Amino acid sequence: MLVFAGLAPAQIRPVSGKVFTPDSSIERPGDIGLRAHTNVHVFLPTEPLQDVRSFGAPYAGYAYETPASLGCVYGLVTVVAGCNPNAVTANPTGGSRMIAIVDAYDAPNAAADLAAFSKQFGLPAANFHTVYASGTKPAYDAGWELEESLDVQWSHAMAPNAEIVLVEAATSSYADLMTAEDVASKMVSAASGGEVTNSWGGGEWSGETAYDSHFAKGGVVFFASAGDGPGTEYPSTSSNVVAAGGTTVRRNPATGVFLSEYPWDSAGGGISYYEPRPSYQSGIASLVGSYRGVPDLSFDSNPITGVWVLDSDLGGWYILGGTSVASPSLAGIVNSAGGFHVSSNAELTGIYGNLTMTAYFRDITTGYCGPYAGYSGAVGWDFCTGVGVVNGKTGK
Repeated sequence: MLVFAGLAPAQIRPVSGKVFTPDSSIERPGDIGLRAHTNVHVFLPTEPLQDVRSFGAPYAGYAYETPASLGCVYGLVTVVAGCNPNAVTANPTGGSRMIAIVDAYDAPNAAADLAAFSKQFGLPAANFHTVYASGTKPAYDAGWELEESLDVQWSHAMAPNAEIVLVEAATSSYADLMTAEDVASKMVSAASGGEVTNSWGGGEWSGETAYDSHFAKGGVVFFASAGDGPGTEYPSTSSNVVAAGGTTVRRNPATGVFLSEYPWDSAGGGISYYEPRPSYQSGIASLVGSYRGVPDLSFDSNPITGVWVLDSDLGGWYILGGTSVASPSLAGIVNSAGGFHVSSNAELTGIYGNLTMTAYFRDITTGYCGPYAGYSGAVGWDFCTGVGVVNGKTGK
């Protein structure tokens, strides 16, 4: 039996704390249609974390998520009863070709932190490098760096053998981000296919469809966070993007045992104001009408049930949440599943075609989200979690 500094795996420290939102994740009225924001939030425990570990969860006795614990929850590894983050060690495996991550500004320690993250959790060393989309190293922004640390580490966690490329846009303006999107998709296409993940977005506006063509490239499947507030955000509403929604992973506060999964009540979802309903959503036309519904697929995103991320520039280990967790993680899972569809449309046609396949997806039928908390989890597709969450790699 594993024992951590006098704390047995069956004992979990209940933790009080608060959620902190960095400036990079706050959208201001003048931003809409001009610049994007991140979708990352930090859970800050009231008391300092105890019992540092050199392997596995960086602090023993807490029920925050590791690559192995979420690999267990989502059936990516042999499932162990309870999927306790302090006890499970089998990480997701697989991955090939390329996952490109589009973010703004520079993360100077991304490679070193990814190497340390991989060592901490027993993941293979990453095949990783950074590209400056404009050809020049961007300026630094602390909130965007935290986002980049999350994106790099959790895409690698879910697809440890894939090549990971961080494509840094000069700024968070849509013009600069689309330049980076084009660089990223060109690289992925040249690598015989893969995924591009975008954990940023912003409120919808009437001219957004003009950018949709940046999310269409042969051999590339695009992902985007659905947002961390009621309603919809772009680019997740684009029909050319897999919209990544958020859930809450519930654990017993005394034992850390996995209990169930609910919608994260702050995750984005709803009907787009401007994007027409794509053909792959014809089967849910009665719910969405003539416009695109989001999300498509979901993943643990509640910062209170967050994931471990290392950012040495900002002081060390963090517990992070937001649908910024969902986009890179789902991109990694789809990559490791090995289907490598020729487009996002093909990927989404497959996902919606398997909507009722419980062996492929776990439906989230209870809980609420959305404007006025008016959306509910339901059997089949819903505005809170889309088709639900992954159950293994098949059907992705």
